[in-house]
Amino acid sequence: MNDNQKDINLLNRIRTGDKSAYKELINRHKDYAFTVAYRILNNREDAEEVAQDAFMQVFGALSSFNSESKFTTWFYRIVFNAALMQKRKNKVEAVDIESSSEAFMVSHSSDSAEDLRKNERKIAIQKALQNLSADDTTMITLFYLKELSLEEIAEVTHVSAETAKVKIHRARKRLAEEMKKLLKDEVKSLL
Repeated sequence: MNDNQKDINLLNRIRTGDKSAYKELINRHKDYAFTVAYRILNNREDAEEVAQDAFMQVFGALSSFNSESKFTTWFYRIVFNAALMQKRKNKVEAVDIESSSEAFMVSHSSDSAEDLRKNERKIAIQKALQNLSADDTTMITLFYLKELSLEEIAEVTHVSAETAKVKIHRARKRLAEEMKKLLKDEVKSLL
């Protein structure tokens, strides 16, 4: 049974009142719902709230879900739209100390030089992603982190597959430019 069939099976069980299926569906998708929302919002609390709201929307709209479609595409479109709406509501961005790159570095410090290099790369990528637009971050997240196909990304973002391909290409270029800027600044700060 593939992942979509498992999701459809869980949805059918939920429709019959099986509360354990509800919990299982949330557990299967909560991390990625949070990741998509966080990449757009850059705020832990807002991302958690959006992920929860998205699940509420899903369960409120179960009757409108077409079982012929892929559940994850439908669900991530809900998360994506909810995160964009939340971003529009938030005019002022607040920085969460626990999610800052400095806190990440302190909490994940290690004695190993290789671990330090890996952490520095993660921090640089996180900083670069924060400097990109929500659209660029979403495209990179959906394609590289979630590994959705171009067609699935097109469904989630309401663009054609060709447009998604172009947006991913451009977002990747902008990410590379941001990484170069960050790494140049890092080198300058060491001198």
